[in-house]
Amino acid sequence: MPVKRKSRGRSKGGKGRSELIHCDNCKALIPRDKAIKVTRPYSIVSGDLVRELKQKGAYIAQTMITRYLCVSCAIHFGIVKVRAKEERKPKLVL
Repeated sequence: MPVKRKSRGRSKGGKGRSELIHCDNCKALIPRDKAIKVTRPYSIVSGDLVRELKQKGAYIAQTMITRYLCVSCAIHFGIVKVRAKEERKPKLVL
């Protein structure tokens, strides 16, 4: 059977089967090594209030939120882009 990618779309190496997790957006079951991990800072305070407090000299703490997304949700949200035809894996010519 033909293989589309050298890694088959995963990052497990030779570790065998990896655990399944849920996509944080659509709740699809996906292998943990295939999921796209997105870590972003998240502030509890709204943007207007942050500006006012920073002008006064206050420190606003931010927490890091980690989300696991399936490939289709990551493409939909623009985290992963669809590569151009020239950048994709070249086809074998026999």
